[in-house]
Amino acid sequence: MAAELSIAIGDYPFSRALRAGVVSSPALKLDFAEVTPINRAFAPMVRDLKYDVAEIAIATFLQAKAHGKELALLPIVAFERFQESALLCRADSDIRGPADLKGRRVGVRAYSQTTGLWLRGALADEYGVTADRVEWITFEDAHVAEYRDPAHARRAEPGKSMLQMLREGALDAAIFGAELPDDPALRCAFPDPEAAAQSFLAKHGFTPINHMVCAKAALVEARPDLIEELMRMISSANGGAAARSRAALDPALELASRYAAEQGLTARRLSLAEIWSGAAG
Repeated sequence: MAAELSIAIGDYPFSRALRAGVVSSPALKLDFAEVTPINRAFAPMVRDLKYDVAEIAIATFLQAKAHGKELALLPIVAFERFQESALLCRADSDIRGPADLKGRRVGVRAYSQTTGLWLRGALADEYGVTADRVEWITFEDAHVAEYRDPAHARRAEPGKSMLQMLREGALDAAIFGAELPDDPALRCAFPDPEAAAQSFLAKHGFTPINHMVCAKAALVEARPDLIEELMRMISSANGGAAARSRAALDPALELASRYAAEQGLTARRLSLAEIWSGAAG
């Protein structure tokens, strides 16, 4: 009889193929949880280990590891993108580029949001705008319950919408997630986001990773065969594009770990050994 694993993962080509049974296994059955949007699965995973396997934001995973959560990272990328297009301001704003964000009010769903992690890192590295030189306005807590936002972040008033605050001028800029507002009254705070993205790629050699896949550490330890079979299934479903080697992922994880420590998301920088601890193989 096939073993069964509960899994929470978003809508991607490889997950659709697995859901539809295009790729199956006599040894493993996947019980897909219905979670929309997928970021609603992150808190239950890191707080309660609700699923055997789950998609996870990189910033959330780093914070979970820093707080001793029993999770193991799998070398599977669910979602990645260049982040620059997610930083918006009003079309009539006097912001002409990222350097103008010093001393400004910038909204972000949660200070721990992964898009915010990458953008704050770029602001500091490339434009001298460190995280503590911006007033961050947040709307949600971190997925990891133990985490508290730093002093340079404050919560928006209850009932306030980030998009509405930006439109009304209560925010100078805002960082959005995968769904960007289609609004002619808004524009990217980067004058040429494509050029900035290509500059990041030339410097670092990778596209920033937003979400990967993790599993319960106890499951990985007890049944590495199931994790290996899951990896095989995902590779088959996506032509191998989603599953990568650890070596290929290490540069992105190292930089994300540095950014997390610099921005106060973690108390210190996690090593690659710590990030991959508990992983199969």
